[in-house]
Amino acid sequence: MSTNLPPNVHLSTHPCLLAKLSQLRSSSASARDVKTLINEITLILGTEALASALTSSPGPTDSTPLGFSYTTTTLTPSTISLVPILRSGLSMVDPLSSLLPTPPPIHHLGLFREPSTLLPVEYYNNLPNHLSSSTTESTPDLTIVLDPVIATGGTCAAAIQTLKEWGTKRILVVSILGAESGVKLAAAEWPEGTEIWLAGLDTELTERGMLKPGMGDVGDRLFLTIGK
Repeated sequence: MSTNLPPNVHLSTHPCLLAKLSQLRSSSASARDVKTLINEITLILGTEALASALTSSPGPTDSTPLGFSYTTTTLTPSTISLVPILRSGLSMVDPLSSLLPTPPPIHHLGLFREPSTLLPVEYYNNLPNHLSSSTTESTPDLTIVLDPVIATGGTCAAAIQTLKEWGTKRILVVSILGAESGVKLAAAEWPEGTEIWLAGLDTELTERGMLKPGMGDVGDRLFLTIGK
């Protein structure tokens, strides 16, 4: 475990999460296994991340089916959006959404690494009014970025920059596995407004920008497109 991570990067030590991550790394895991493990890991990691990012306070009074009154609980911040990074971030949407008491808006960012330069290229963006600086529509207090892997960090940093320019007040990145150098690069993009939560950390990248030992191309493993 690295001891040189920035203060806005958090590495989970949950034993069940670590065991499931080791299963996810295995080449013997089927596409169904990969989907299930990502779901379970996201639930554990998301619980830890949201416990840090959210606070609760007393809300309005309600009544139980037996007619007894009780004080409800509200969350702060109250406006939260999810932004999965296409394609593999889609696998983390359902488990993270299930942790929140009300369904959050879900916006999508499509980013890929250009093979020769490994630099991020945006090919899809459906953030509301992201092309207009004159809109009066408010952006969320908290935006949660979902992406299973942070490799070179370029894609994550580009997403953070885009969301900062969009106007979100805080960013929470939930990622299953990261390369130490890439995580540090992403964490430095907007350190005062961004927190990154990880299940695991690798120290090496291959020449193609893949984590070593890593867990392969998650999108290919999920959607059975290996060798495309």
